[in-house]
Amino acid sequence: MALCGFALIVLTGCGNAALDEAGAPERAETFRHPAAAAEITRRDLSRQFSASAQVEAYARSRLAARTSGTVAEVLVEAGDAVEAGALLARLDMREQRAELARIEARRAQAQSNYQPSATLHERGLLAAEAYERARADRDVVAREADLWRTRIAFGEITAPMDAMVTARHIEVGEGVQALDGLFDLTRTDLLVVRLGVSELDVAFLEPGQEIPVHLDALPAEPLPATVRRIFPLADPSSRLVTVELALPEDSWARGARPGFLARVRLAIDPRPAVLAAPAAGIAEEDGAAFVYVIADGRLERRVIERGVTRGDWTEIVSGLEEGEVADGQAVRIVGWRG
Repeated sequence: MALCGFALIVLTGCGNAALDEAGAPERAETFRHPAAAAEITRRDLSRQFSASAQVEAYARSRLAARTSGTVAEVLVEAGDAVEAGALLARLDMREQRAELARIEARRAQAQSNYQPSATLHERGLLAAEAYERARADRDVVAREADLWRTRIAFGEITAPMDAMVTARHIEVGEGVQALDGLFDLTRTDLLVVRLGVSELDVAFLEPGQEIPVHLDALPAEPLPATVRRIFPLADPSSRLVTVELALPEDSWARGARPGFLARVRLAIDPRPAVLAAPAAGIAEEDGAAFVYVIADGRLERRVIERGVTRGDWTEIVSGLEEGEVADGQAVRIVGWRG
């Protein structure tokens, strides 16, 4: 059995030291057994996470035509910032307005026919059937007028949100059909980065957590992003969970743009200064972990409680303290590790 452990000094190997039946080193006064040791230290055993993804606009819209027509006016260019409700373009709606005028004339006539019918019906001088027919004619024409007003309103293309016009797809005089794309709009107040995170790492992230994001295009300093949301399901093929980071509101003003490459490097499950020993220096017997510590040139077996293992090092939760002294078999240190 290789003798392994730590106190002030961690024993990682003890040559050919003999053990008695109880498992303790045999006592020897005439020589010291050769041993290799590592000095106990506190180490950063935080779990390191790194990923990269593109910057995206949280909201991006392809604004489509809601009716057919000819473009009569375009009021914005790509790169213009617009507010919600701002007029972006108009379609030629002269034919629709003429139709609305005709319907309004019919509506006035229907209202004129309905009013005396209502008066006569109240006096009991007009049959209910004739009265209902006059009222229905009035209501049908009124609904037709509403329909044409809606069609005319569709000729005005307005912004559905505060955004920047990032593409313009129409010109004056061009004919468009319903659902044709007219403009691309992008919100600039909320840029996000959507990372694919391992199922082993996502447990250490939570909404509201601040994470520095490095953009290759803006290397001067990282942007302080925040975990906006963690998607509820992992991708079935990659086993990665999407984590959405929100960049600061002024990221656009600072030069960040959708499509830029973003990199994230951070320590998760932070353990910045924990007592640690070489993982290879820990033995186990009957389910209990133990080490042999060196104090005053002698060995002592000590049961310990282990924490996480990261690479070649294991966290020691309990069982040892720095500066501890113990009696035991005399040893001669022939090498240092760690």
